[in-house]
Amino acid sequence: MQMNTTHSRLRWLPLILSAVALYCPIYLAGAATGHCDQHEGEAGHKDDSVMALSAQQISRAGIELEKVGPASIRQTLPLYGKIVANDEREHTVSARFPGVIRQLGKRVGDQVALGETLAIIESNESLKPYRVVASLSGIVAERHANVGEQTSGGTLFVIGDYSTVWVDIAVFPGDLAKVQVGQQVRVVNGDVPAVGEGRVISVSPVGRSASQTTIVRALLENPDRLWVPGYFVSAQLVLSEAIVPIAIREEAVQLVAGQSVVFVATDDGLEPRPVTLGRGDGVFREVLAGLAPQEAYVTSNSFTLKSELGKGDADHGH
Repeated sequence: MQMNTTHSRLRWLPLILSAVALYCPIYLAGAATGHCDQHEGEAGHKDDSVMALSAQQISRAGIELEKVGPASIRQTLPLYGKIVANDEREHTVSARFPGVIRQLGKRVGDQVALGETLAIIESNESLKPYRVVASLSGIVAERHANVGEQTSGGTLFVIGDYSTVWVDIAVFPGDLAKVQVGQQVRVVNGDVPAVGEGRVISVSPVGRSASQTTIVRALLENPDRLWVPGYFVSAQLVLSEAIVPIAIREEAVQLVAGQSVVFVATDDGLEPRPVTLGRGDGVFREVLAGLAPQEAYVTSNSFTLKSELGKGDADHGH
């Protein structure tokens, strides 16, 4: 389950930052060099740790915000797997009759449509040409043919529709009882990076003696072809799921002086707010105290704000 729509990303912040912040360079109020002194005087005392940023600075730093809201916290079983082709959507194409290959229209990597001509074969028996056509729409994964060769009854092409793929996940005997068909699986490839959601479609009835594991297969949507057969991935089998009323993204949390802190958008700027955290699953984290629903908080690149906060502390030390 994805986070509630209140967590949709906010990429532009003119309504949540004060008008003062739009014209002031990034600063720690206590370490400012006078750029906005007159505004501080009008507003009265301001927390030294609040940082005022212009919209341009926020954009340049790659800072993004979301709103606090409910989320699904999952208990998961970490596993490893491999992306493999969906055999149900991968076809081998051969010549119907032995003959000489007279024309070839496709190479490896080419897109093909169902019924499209792949080759022209001259039959050895009738000496008449006939077409070899694609049996599904997809991509040419393999070609085992060249013009002038005999077909010899072998495979000419392998065509795959890779809009879905399988994930073969290795499960040790002690964890096998936790797996069932239909279970949700979160798949992660940190090298791309890519994250996907799949479901278990089968559990192998036999184990692999070499690794002492059983293969659990999940089906994964792949419309953008981010998941390439042959790649190894991490998998998180979802064991349970609970909705919590107040949650944030794990990446938003920074450790400052031993305290978990989240940067919150206020009228004065971005404020480091101490929070008390509860359950987490590596994506979302429950908040027990420190934040209210619908408050806007920094997700991406919050570490840059922590760095600026540290600079301010150093300046005060001198």
